[in-house]
Amino acid sequence: MAEVVRDIMTKDVVTIEHNQTALNAAELMTQRGIVLKENRPVGIITERDFVKKICVKELQVSQVKTRELMSKIRTFADADTPIEIAVQRMANHKIRRLPIMADGKVIGMVTVTDLAKHLRKILLIQGAISRKDDSVS
Repeated sequence: MAEVVRDIMTKDVVTIEHNQTALNAAELMTQRGIVLKENRPVGIITERDFVKKICVKELQVSQVKTRELMSKIRTFADADTPIEIAVQRMANHKIRRLPIMADGKVIGMVTVTDLAKHLRKILLIQGAISRKDDSVS
């Protein structure tokens, strides 16, 4: 069973430079967009960012820079971080996406969806074990 974030993280993370427009970001990203500044991860762009920072304000996406749109990265983990620690960091920082870093680069992302899938797998295994134990008795 998965014990560290490497085992459950999403590995196909999309990046964009911080001086690109929101339109460029919209063309590239869906849920896992990382904003770079000088090849260093500085922020994350999500659909929620588009809604709160562009749509609600009725701004033109081609005029908004990604640095204005992104949410700053507040915390991260390395690939060997235990899942329990990752969950705690996400809860403490009230975030739904946790960048996974190695050597100053983003190598993956743990999302609440990744955590839900992991929990589902645990519950299914426990259910199977419980049913098996019940049938043996």
